Amino acid sequence: MRAKIFYFTLQDEQTKEEKLDWFERTKFEEIPFDHITPDQKANWINLTDNDFDTFLPLIDKEVKAGRSQQAVFQLFSRGVATQRDEWVYDFSKDALIERMKYFVEVYSDRLENGVERELDIKWDRELEKYLDRRISKKFELKTIVSSLCRPFFKQYFYFDKHFNGMTYQWFDIFNSRDSENQYIAFVAPGCTKSFHCLIANSLLDLHLTGDSQCLPLYRYEDGSRIDNITDWGLTQFQTHYSDPTITKPDIFHYTYAVLHHPAYRTKYELNLKREFPRSPFYADFNQWATWGKTLMDLHLNYETIQPYGLERQEIATKEKPKAKLKADKTQGVIILDENSQLTGIPAIAWDYKLGNRSALEWILDQYKEKKPKDPTIAKLFNTYKFADYQEQVIDLLDRVCTVSVKTMEIIHQMPAE
Repeated sequence: MRAKIFYFTLQDEQTKEEKLDWFERTKFEEIPFDHITPDQKANWINLTDNDFDTFLPLIDKEVKAGRSQQAVFQLFSRGVATQRDEWVYDFSKDALIERMKYFVEVYSDRLENGVERELDIKWDRELEKYLDRRISKKFELKTIVSSLCRPFFKQYFYFDKHFNGMTYQWFDIFNSRDSENQYIAFVAPGCTKSFHCLIANSLLDLHLTGDSQCLPLYRYEDGSRIDNITDWGLTQFQTHYSDPTITKPDIFHYTYAVLHHPAYRTKYELNLKREFPRSPFYADFNQWATWGKTLMDLHLNYETIQPYGLERQEIATKEKPKAKLKADKTQGVIILDENSQLTGIPAIAWDYKLGNRSALEWILDQYKEKKPKDPTIAKLFNTYKFADYQEQVIDLLDRVCTVSVKTMEIIHQMPAE
């Protein structure tokens, strides 16, 4: 006998106490259950009734494993999960060098002499396994690369397969000598954050977009660069649009625009929370590809784009002002510290959000002074002061304000449905 599913929920607006009171007063047989029929993917709650399954799969585990070609991208990867951010990331390259030399020294001391230090490094199960396997390590300057660890926020990163918790596919999709590769990072299924995405041409952190999944333009085998967009995917686009001139980079740009489309994100919100995105065939491929290319240029070149022209105001004259890094969206103001603020931020700039924060707010959050959680870092390597980076942050905010405004201008050109 097949089981049947009956489901009932109270309104989300009701408080916990109101819900408990309702159930206390209501007999079980009086609860108005709905009989639920699961869909073909065994979903039985938040069911959808749309055309999402008819779209092209952007990625597929069977394609990734080489058992199929029927997806737009061959390889995909989660962002790097360091499991020790405070050790392997830093604003300063010199500070990262000093800290990672200490890290290697402590690891090697325990490996060779069995010595455990009071001011230890962050061990985890994987690092303990490397110790058991007698894997020796030395500090390597060449492993320090640039990484986009949060939106519009790069740091120096020690990229090492033993000292980073999980590197996933990054040794197959990242080549520090190839500046042309790019990666679309989007929110992975199962994440509670609203769907968003961001392009990068550097290594990406797992938490860039909230458990990021990354789509590279290229991948590498034995040092050779290979298109990561499949021939199958190219054929689907060229056939549908009856246009043999469509290229794989065009499809990459088109994909980026589609993933920014507000109507797409809204209509398929429930699908995107539990499965990988799929690509519709929107009318006017070239327009969408152009939008995507323009968005990519904005988001990749945020450090060199023309500043918006925010005004800096001095509001006090304290000798050692305390860092604030707070946004007043209503007034269009960013308070940097007790002495200074930026004014003239247009309301539309706050509308460019990646998850629950605007691009500007992501920057403010990352540059705040925070006490390190790691006791060794806190005692030996806690050198960060916002004042040392204030001018850099002001310049960055001014440029990302331009990025935010121009991004929203493009998004507002996209069709409402």
